[in-house]
Amino acid sequence: MSEKINDKTVFSLLEVTGSIQKTLNDRYKSSFWVKAEMNKLNFYKHSGHCYPELVEKKDGKVIAQIKSYIWKDDYFRINRKFIDTLNEPLKDGIKILFQVKITFDPAHGLSLWITDIDPGYTLGDLEREKQETVSRLKNEGIFNKNKTLSIPLLPQRIAVISVETSKGYADFLKVIETNSWGYRFFMYLFPSLLQGENAVQSIIEQLEKIKKVKHHFDVVAIIRGGGGDVGLSCFNSYKLAEAIALFPIPVITGIGHATNETVTEMIAFSNAITPTKLAEYLLQKFHDFSGPVHNAEKKITEKAARLLNEEKMKFGSEAKLFRSVTDNILISNSNAIVNLMKTLSDHALFTFKNENDCLETNKTNIVRGATVFCNIKKIAVVQLKEKLQLQSMLQTKNSMTELNSTEKNIANMNPVNVLKRGYSITRLNGKSVKSISQVRNGDILDTLVHEGNITSIVNSTRKTINDER
Repeated sequence: MSEKINDKTVFSLLEVTGSIQKTLNDRYKSSFWVKAEMNKLNFYKHSGHCYPELVEKKDGKVIAQIKSYIWKDDYFRINRKFIDTLNEPLKDGIKILFQVKITFDPAHGLSLWITDIDPGYTLGDLEREKQETVSRLKNEGIFNKNKTLSIPLLPQRIAVISVETSKGYADFLKVIETNSWGYRFFMYLFPSLLQGENAVQSIIEQLEKIKKVKHHFDVVAIIRGGGGDVGLSCFNSYKLAEAIALFPIPVITGIGHATNETVTEMIAFSNAITPTKLAEYLLQKFHDFSGPVHNAEKKITEKAARLLNEEKMKFGSEAKLFRSVTDNILISNSNAIVNLMKTLSDHALFTFKNENDCLETNKTNIVRGATVFCNIKKIAVVQLKEKLQLQSMLQTKNSMTELNSTEKNIANMNPVNVLKRGYSITRLNGKSVKSISQVRNGDILDTLVHEGNITSIVNSTRKTINDER
């Protein structure tokens, strides 16, 4: 009841608030749909109730706001719808289309009682933001800028932007660090928030840190372990997409989800659907390089073995031919010496027989001669025999000396002995090199020495002083 105070009609606060309550109850009897941004959900676990802060913004400024509440049973029903539709729970910082009833309580004031929320509207709003970001990036001509960068042939140094405790980051590390081929990477974690209203600024701050030390890294990997479209809303932010598009080194992503690409994935140098696939992408870069290298190694090894085998066969054939020729020369010279010794012996016997016959013919006359003459004849015969024997020995010795000299020269000419004395045989394409004019820089030479073969590459050639004259 009102009362008079100094001729003024005065109402109590309860009367005023009660009147407001009655007026609002009479005016707003039914529920209706409203769209707004849920700045904070304010979920209280002990009660199960929520008290969202609802705002409307224009040009970044709040132009309207009101308190609201969601009772426990309504919250669990609405939250289940969000999870089924978006694979994400109801959370802060999203635009919602909600059904409400206006309520007024004298003690707590005006509030909106939220009885239902349409998750399809939130999903559509995220898609609109995404398309606006894509259109702006294309109009500014930077949509494909990061894709135009060059990634190293072997991207080994990786700056990782992720949450240290993220399952996606753990999966990424496991694939990289346990690869069976032994590929090694250097990775450094730049920890960042990956969802929520602070995620965009957090990721950009880490990108700025990496930019200061970009010469230490080949790529930046943004890794997140899965989630629905609401959780990915930060990756459709123009501010974040612009920072990635203009980043000076390639940015690759493994955000981990099964829905359409986010803008961040679209403008990144490369993206994979999961962190595991991103790790496999990096390993494939090493496969693409190692495959041709291993094939080339195999071809070089096989060709070198084939060339060595061919050269060994050629050398074996030449050595066999050399031994055959030298054996023939030795046999020929040995036969010549034997024939010469036989001829010398026959000549000595023939001479001795003739002399003896002559002596026999004149034996009668000699007998008639003095005893001294007989003695002289015997002495002469003995001297002649000794002379013939001496000449035969000298001739034999000279022949043996000549034969030994020939054998020694032949042995010295044997390639094996020539190589033992420090000489070598250098071949180019299977042919012996006799002049520096036969080789060019970059040619591969095969040098045969006593212990084996040496393969070398020509870096330079130089004529000797005599040749230059």
